[in-house]
Amino acid sequence: MARKTKSIFFTFLLCSWVVVVVAQEVAIAKSESEALGEPELEKRETLEIIIGGGGGGGYPAPSPSPSSPAYCPPPPPKPLSRLEKARRVLLKFKTLIYDPDCYTQSWNENTDTCDFNGVRCATYPNSEEKAVAGLDLNGAKLSTKDGCNLPLTGLVDSIPELTFFHVNSNNFSFTGGFPNNITTFPFFFELDLSNNKVSGQFPTQAIQNNQLVFLDLRFNQLTGPIDPKLFQRDLDVIFVNDNQFTGCLPENFGSTPARYLTFANNRLSGSLPKSLGYAPSLTEVLFLGNHFEGCLPFEIGYLKKVVVFDVSKNLLTGPIPLSFGCLKSIQFLNLAQNKLYGCVPDNLCQIPSIRNNGNLSLADNYFKEIGPSCWSLIKSKVLDVSRNCIPGLPDQKSPKECYQFYKTKKTCPNQNSFYYVPCKSHWGTQSNKPPAPPSEPVTYNALKPHRLRL
Repeated sequence: MARKTKSIFFTFLLCSWVVVVVAQEVAIAKSESEALGEPELEKRETLEIIIGGGGGGGYPAPSPSPSSPAYCPPPPPKPLSRLEKARRVLLKFKTLIYDPDCYTQSWNENTDTCDFNGVRCATYPNSEEKAVAGLDLNGAKLSTKDGCNLPLTGLVDSIPELTFFHVNSNNFSFTGGFPNNITTFPFFFELDLSNNKVSGQFPTQAIQNNQLVFLDLRFNQLTGPIDPKLFQRDLDVIFVNDNQFTGCLPENFGSTPARYLTFANNRLSGSLPKSLGYAPSLTEVLFLGNHFEGCLPFEIGYLKKVVVFDVSKNLLTGPIPLSFGCLKSIQFLNLAQNKLYGCVPDNLCQIPSIRNNGNLSLADNYFKEIGPSCWSLIKSKVLDVSRNCIPGLPDQKSPKECYQFYKTKKTCPNQNSFYYVPCKSHWGTQSNKPPAPPSEPVTYNALKPHRLRL
């Protein structure tokens, strides 16, 4: 009995010890891994991954490089030079044109930009950088590949370094609008669009650039009135002949500082403005081939520098003002093919620059008398008075035609002004100083559609 009791007690004691041991092991577990019996190495790796911000997977975090450099983006591309920008414009333009005479044949990838035909390069001001300073495409006959007119936009307005743009005798037009960018070009001095396909109203935008001194729009299809702003600009040359301009010349004409002007062969009308006589630098002016009417203003006699004055082929009437005798620099005076009448002033025939191989054309009018000094000019063929009403001279109009004209001739207002001589202190005097021989006129060359060489 006692032996059996001892065996039961021993069994109870053994079970209690097992329970205590298990309870101790559960109580000291410090993590889920330890409670699950994970190996110590895996626990350390898990801790390192958590601390290092790793993404699991059981792999150790990579050791940082001892000297990793900071990331630097590549430098931006070098900006294109002025010359390269212009080159790209020119090469693109070439792909758009029909060039019948191969004018732009040298415009290719193998040729230096400054060696392109018609391209003029120079060093850009205040820098050492070369740039395209001018384009001379005169006579190239360029058009689009389908034979249509070329727009100016995309070429002249894309090279801001230009000082001149000469494209006489091509097929440029205002298709696509006028290239307004050129109004801001800092050194843009000359614009020649002569003998192209330019149409529409007077391009006021063309004269907005304050640097412009040379404007050539002749031989186009421009219409409407001439913008008065033209005479407020600091231009030296204005060629707008052989268009279809209409209306009167503005009263501010005399404000122009220009030396050479051609308005010939348009459809201009009305009277010549009195302010014409106050144009300070006027050297040559052509009004021929229009519909001007009325009488010659005596203020023209104030033009001290004028060398060429041509109002032939108009509808002007009345006598020649005596003030014309004060045109001391005049060499070529053409009043032919009008309705002028009366007496040819003697002081006009005494002007030295006329007498010295100049030219005075009064043909096809209704003059019936000439001053004494004029006879010698007829003999030397300086003065032409054919087709007038002068008795005793050959090649005159019939007496009947002259009679009919004088029967209905128009009189001029302010008739006393025709006897005013602003230089009368020199009246009737002859200079002992030999006059300079006449030079070749500039403006008459503008009456041909080819390029001009001033």
